[in-house]
Amino acid sequence: MKKTRKPGGGRKKLKPEYDAGKNLKEQMKSAVVLYEEDCSLQSIADALALNPIKVRKLLITAGVYESEVAEKVKNTFEEYRETQDYKTSILSTANTLKLSKASVTSYLPYKKGVYFQSTAEKEKISVGAERQRRYRAMKRWRADPTEENFWGVVLACAGVKFKTYSGLPFAYEVRKGRNGEYTKELWIDRREKSKSLAWSSVLLALKNIKGEVVDRPKSLGDIRGVTYIYGMFYRFGLIDVPDEVKEKMGHPKNRKKQVAMYRSVQ
Repeated sequence: MKKTRKPGGGRKKLKPEYDAGKNLKEQMKSAVVLYEEDCSLQSIADALALNPIKVRKLLITAGVYESEVAEKVKNTFEEYRETQDYKTSILSTANTLKLSKASVTSYLPYKKGVYFQSTAEKEKISVGAERQRRYRAMKRWRADPTEENFWGVVLACAGVKFKTYSGLPFAYEVRKGRNGEYTKELWIDRREKSKSLAWSSVLLALKNIKGEVVDRPKSLGDIRGVTYIYGMFYRFGLIDVPDEVKEKMGHPKNRKKQVAMYRSVQ
């Protein structure tokens, strides 16, 4: 007589404590920490007893690694993925970019890892990935200072803590409209009732930057909300401020270098 199988029966795990997903997350977290300390892929691999290719894949999964090849593979793969299954998309990407299947796979995130697209909400990505997103946005704008790219900087910096001319902390958020698109309006959380800052005001102040050191907010123009724009521009590295004002606003790292980079594209 055939024995009935008990619910939950079956082969027992040899290592019930083993969790591949958990291990992957721990490796990824460790790799990101070292990467943010400017360690090379090889040095990270040596520290974690991994090979450099796996380290790169971990960093890609975390959303903090960037290179021209990685960007091409990602964009090409995502384009094919819209109409093809995963394996076919890999083959199509390999053929298009003249790479081996293994190379394409090495530039894609782990399927079971914590990976989110570059357009994911910031609440869903790591602090390191968020920092890289801001860096890439600023880099794009400095290379090509268009209004669209500057808007990308503003979006990437939503939620970042700024300080006004008098040292009062604030942050802003950008909300989405009914159509799911971001509205061109910044909401300042300085007070209990948020006040809005028009995108047109930010652009007007941007055009009014004259000279490296801007002594006070009004120097950017008689613009509604200019005190907040002043704090944003200082944090972005678009302007410098007098030394006595820095004491109240803080000392962002590489201030002179940031301003010099901004000036070089004007």
